[in-house]
Amino acid sequence: MDENRIVISGPQRMQGELLVQGSKNAALPILAAAVLADGIFVLHHCPEISDVDHMLELLQTAGCRVRREGHMVILDTRSLDNHRITGSGAGKMRSTITLLGSMLGRLHQVEIPYPGGCTIGKRPIDLHLSGLRLLGADFRQEEHTLCGSADRLHGAQICLHFPSVGATENLMLAAVLSEGVTVIHGAAMEPEICVLAEFLRKMGAKVRGDGTPCVTIEGVKKLDAVEYIIPSDRIVAGTYLLGALITRGDVKLLHLPVQHLGTLPHLLEQMGAVVESGKDWIHVQMEKRCRPIPNIVTAPFPGFSTDLQSALMAVLSTADGISFVEEKIFEARFQIVPELVKMGASIVNQDSFALIEGVRGLSGAKVQARELRGGAGLIMAALAAEGETVMEGMEYVRRGYEDIKGDLKSLGIVIY
Repeated sequence: MDENRIVISGPQRMQGELLVQGSKNAALPILAAAVLADGIFVLHHCPEISDVDHMLELLQTAGCRVRREGHMVILDTRSLDNHRITGSGAGKMRSTITLLGSMLGRLHQVEIPYPGGCTIGKRPIDLHLSGLRLLGADFRQEEHTLCGSADRLHGAQICLHFPSVGATENLMLAAVLSEGVTVIHGAAMEPEICVLAEFLRKMGAKVRGDGTPCVTIEGVKKLDAVEYIIPSDRIVAGTYLLGALITRGDVKLLHLPVQHLGTLPHLLEQMGAVVESGKDWIHVQMEKRCRPIPNIVTAPFPGFSTDLQSALMAVLSTADGISFVEEKIFEARFQIVPELVKMGASIVNQDSFALIEGVRGLSGAKVQARELRGGAGLIMAALAAEGETVMEGMEYVRRGYEDIKGDLKSLGIVIY
């Protein structure tokens, strides 16, 4: 059977309990942070996804030793000595860029291919480079390679004109071993920033203010290897919670830091769901056609995440009324629209806006995933559609969902 194809006969109802996988967006910067210390790291609940596999490959090319035992990764950084990041994964994923800060901190030089893996927009790296230059780094371009060096990293006052998660992470990683104090103004406030800060503090770094727009890092001389448990993935969780709405399901997610979901639980209630939650669990029930959302805009945390916009659009395509979505983060996030239209959705989009008139039901069709989150959104739509849906492009989905088929089977879904 083709691994890059998935077949779903609907409609089906999601119901049951699930332990959510480890966070992709937390695991990748944590792996980059490990470069900063000399020792053996043990990381638990590390997701088995292709982006993590690629990152581990890159670390091996730099000289690290890697062993994976299920969801536990043992990473030995003591022999890291190569500043040239190569390998088949080097140009495939966006998070390669996060190695700039940590490699400059550890070896004071780095060479990486220009990062790839993203089909949802341009995602320029100017914020990364301008901030790292303020810390003392120099950069030059050689063909398709970005080369960086820093004889000495020093503290600085850095103002980000947009709260970029990747740039905030990169600057934190470069600053922790620098001389003096670094203050990042306009920093991203996403939960993954707080997770990275917690991990760095456990290593011995002095970081404060994470979760606010102003992060302060006081440089230290040395960091230590640690053992750490990666939290559950808030985007995977959000996907399944939205899946519960579109299938009129009953889903409980366990061992999930609910505060990482931001405003999502309130949005689910607005759409008609019954939501109960505790510190580390959330239970969502939906028994009727969901209500539309007159206007929703994607925004940095704690606003509605762009990574859940595709799954939300799938849900709103069956809502009882008209919804309006504005995408303010990535310019090519509406690649799911023509595929949903094939399934009978009524969506008109132009530039960064989409107008969705809910229909009573979707129909199965042959569709194509063109990026990670859009693929997950199409799978949620397929669960509610009448008839068989065949989706190509599962290789995109595997970048962030370690076993979406297995998860859905645990929630009562028959899937091939």
